[in-house]
Amino acid sequence: MQIILKENIEKLGAKDEIVAVKAGYARNYLIPRGYAVPATDSALKMHAENLKQRAHKETKILAEAQATAEKIASVSIKLVTKASDTGKIFGSINTIQLSEALAKEGFAIDRKSISISEEHIKNLGTYEARVKLHKEVSATFNFEVVGE
Repeated sequence: MQIILKENIEKLGAKDEIVAVKAGYARNYLIPRGYAVPATDSALKMHAENLKQRAHKETKILAEAQATAEKIASVSIKLVTKASDTGKIFGSINTIQLSEALAKEGFAIDRKSISISEEHIKNLGTYEARVKLHKEVSATFNFEVVGE
């Protein structure tokens, strides 16, 4: 079954893509939750017209995302947290804390678009994270976890 995605769906596609999925997945999950619409003839015509009107805006958004990616790549973040004498952190570092630290640096980035290279950060040290700014643009930055 062909559908038009209305939102970015992990491991399926980006917003406004036309993808083929199993009919049950589309009817029971994607369409009722508003994540997609069926790709009928009229919906495809409307979709094509919307894409044509948005093409100019997309180039501007892509350029802004690339500029932001360059700025983020040069940023180094220091997260201060409580830790033991051996360097173990009480708790762990997650994307919420990284999102807040980036907001202090002037970048309004949703925590869902940040991914940390390590699965769980429970020790002091330097780590790497990746930010997905656009479906074609992502940036990598380093952050350091230090104890109080």
